[in-house]
Amino acid sequence: MKKEVVIIIAEDDDGHAELIKKNLKRSGIANQFLRFKDGEETLNFFLRKGIGPHRKKKTPYLLLLDIRMPKVDGIDILRQIKKDSELCKMPVIIITTTDDPREVENCHYLGCNNYITKPVNYDKFVESIRRLGYFLMVVEIPEVNGNTF
Repeated sequence: MKKEVVIIIAEDDDGHAELIKKNLKRSGIANQFLRFKDGEETLNFFLRKGIGPHRKKKTPYLLLLDIRMPKVDGIDILRQIKKDSELCKMPVIIITTTDDPREVENCHYLGCNNYITKPVNYDKFVESIRRLGYFLMVVEIPEVNGNTF
């Protein structure tokens, strides 16, 4: 993954967010990270609403999205991002504790690129995030609202 890709972590649990960031870095990811603690902040960033930071033109983003989030849940975030003509090609990877096959199916139907279930076991969680980091090292990410669409 190219260094200019900004990784957005939409995760309400501080511990999980820190583990994700720390273990992606350990796997060699040196990208900029932004973290949002609820769905409303996440949508405001991408849809350029409200106060706070907003996405920038010609910047590629990757969204790591939890489903169970306050204010607006991850399913609604995924649905809105994939309906938006500028954001629809942005990769969205669901990272959540939910392993219900219907939820997995629904997220893929709505357009998520990958679905990762957070293992309950700490070591397995750390290992799954490191593997994600290795995967991200080789992925090409399109720009959001840039000339690549």
